Amino acid sequence: MFAHEAGSGTPVVLLHGFGLDHRSLLPLESAFERSGRWRRIYLDLPGATGTPVGAVSSSQEVADAVVEEVRARVGEQPFAVLGNSFGGMIARYVAHELRPQVLGLATVAGVFVAAHGGRTVPPRTVLRREPQVVPVLGAALEQYREDAVVESVESARAFLQYVLPGLEGADQRALDRISESYSLDREPEDAHPEPFSQPTLHITGRQDDVVGFSDSWSRIGHYPRASFISLDGAGHSVLLEQSELCSVLVFDWLGRIRQEFAG
Repeated sequence: MFAHEAGSGTPVVLLHGFGLDHRSLLPLESAFERSGRWRRIYLDLPGATGTPVGAVSSSQEVADAVVEEVRARVGEQPFAVLGNSFGGMIARYVAHELRPQVLGLATVAGVFVAAHGGRTVPPRTVLRREPQVVPVLGAALEQYREDAVVESVESARAFLQYVLPGLEGADQRALDRISESYSLDREPEDAHPEPFSQPTLHITGRQDDVVGFSDSWSRIGHYPRASFISLDGAGHSVLLEQSELCSVLVFDWLGRIRQEFAG
């Protein structure tokens, strides 16, 4: 798999959403830079811009491939893992499969129920339209507005920089094949039912009509060291719409890991 790496120190693996690539998580760089001493490993999942899909044809095969990639890149080192949307589902799998060496887990608008029809989501809501985004986005306006809840010129520019390149670079035929087997064989929390006691963070958007927010809360008993945060004024693009808050929360999560595993 292709990986964009930055920094040095304790490894943290970052996994992007379905149909995107590693660049969609780069808005979190400021949190890692402020925290310091983190080797960021941003993977392109199979079918994303930098990683050919090969023989991978299901989410389970994506998850297994990521586990092998993490083992190859970090060996026996302790590491943390963060995932966005589909990447959140994969991150949960990695964290549970490799639990003895996992320092912490974070999800941002993470998938907790794979089947779309089984998710509990709020109705589609747009809290603010911003006419000034139209000339900024041009032909990408419709793609931006698929998930936008609070429009702003700032989030529109971030969309063009961090999200659109992955959308345009994705292997759509490969993603269609994977989406036909979108669920994991077993949910990580069910396959490994003992509570996950490492520092954890689950960020959701209160207006997220793609994965919702309440499905993550249904797992609250499994994560005794977790912060569960549902941010108002944000949908599935919570990382763009509430970028400063997301950075603060990730910074706090990194600090909790440092405190737990000092030295």
